[in-house]
Amino acid sequence: MFRTLFDIALRHILGRKRQTLTTMAAVAVSTMVLITTISLTRGLVDSFTETIINAAPHINIKGEKTDPIPTDLLSGAPSSSTSFVVDHIGRDDRDEVRNYGRVLEIVVSPAYSKKVIAASPFVESQVMAVKGNRNQPVLLKGVIIDREDQISRIGKSLVSGDLTQFKKSPEALLVGRSLAKDLDVRLNDQITIISPDAKSRQCKVAGIFFTGVNAADNTMIGSLKLGQIIEGMPANKVTGISLRLSDPINGAPLARDLTRMTGYKCNTWQEENASILMLFARIGYIVISLVAFVGVVSGFGVANILVTTVFEKSRDIAIMKSFGFSSGQMVGLFIFEGFLVGLGGALFGSLLAVGAIYILAHLPIESSQGPLTRTGFSMSWNPWYFCIVTVVTVAISTIAAALPSARAARLEPVKVLRDSNL
Repeated sequence: MFRTLFDIALRHILGRKRQTLTTMAAVAVSTMVLITTISLTRGLVDSFTETIINAAPHINIKGEKTDPIPTDLLSGAPSSSTSFVVDHIGRDDRDEVRNYGRVLEIVVSPAYSKKVIAASPFVESQVMAVKGNRNQPVLLKGVIIDREDQISRIGKSLVSGDLTQFKKSPEALLVGRSLAKDLDVRLNDQITIISPDAKSRQCKVAGIFFTGVNAADNTMIGSLKLGQIIEGMPANKVTGISLRLSDPINGAPLARDLTRMTGYKCNTWQEENASILMLFARIGYIVISLVAFVGVVSGFGVANILVTTVFEKSRDIAIMKSFGFSSGQMVGLFIFEGFLVGLGGALFGSLLAVGAIYILAHLPIESSQGPLTRTGFSMSWNPWYFCIVTVVTVAISTIAAALPSARAARLEPVKVLRDSNL
């Protein structure tokens, strides 16, 4: 019996080739769009996570104390207490890690040596970079370059210059590629750095780097001593300390432990990029909505061809029922037709998606995808996306066949044959 129903289903599908191919093409295109969109969205998330893990600190020890001086001095004081404000306009105390050598001893101690791969102190300063008639506010990061190279792999990110030249001069700079383009800076050019206290210094470009992270590629890197001089810090103070971990995904417990041990606030890379990760999550919800809506639209296409088939094949259905085919078998017949149309369209759409993903991933065009800059698009080749979308598409097509199949089951052979004058 199944063989007979299968042959009938094929005859119904092949009997209206143009409409069948149109419906399958619609299912294929929707499948391709869904798989490609999911691949692009997930690929961007994976690329961002991989880039951040490879090029950015996994934990930042900030110069922000966890037990700051209270601003409400009268809280809990006797009601007779009086407060006076004198010289209330002044500069806030900057965040800094004092005696950072002691903090480094803690993070490299035996208790943390297996968790912390590298530690790099740094000083951040907002300066004005001037080159000819161009100027731009820039974040300057002063580092110990050998330690920083262990954190961000900056040596591998250089597109020109080298770290040897950088180490030779305390006034040398490594400039991000985006910033270099904005200032029209090339290797060995001179840049004037104007510090917050309006003092200027002449620095030489010893290298230009490109990490792919837009925020990092708009900064400059100098020596730790240069950063301390610009910020007016003594040799034992820094803005913070960057850490690279053996397990960057699960760094939150270690960050809490270091916060308790050092007394300074420690942020993981997930906390530093919380807004971007939240944006990716929202994009994911939008993609899920697209999957639902486009899948429903393709289901309507399948239902349409089957409704037409039931209408045109009413006499055939009546004859089949008069020969002993049950209503359940009629339902199964048209549901099976919906399954075949959905399966054929989904498989063809998966093949189209493979081509679309390959083309997008290998486009020789550099594009800025949110916080990243890449050549081509960051695409994910996870086979589960193909399987899930194919299963969902086939399921929707099969479910969409329920309405016309129910109509076919309700047809009365005597009435149909009498009305058709057979």
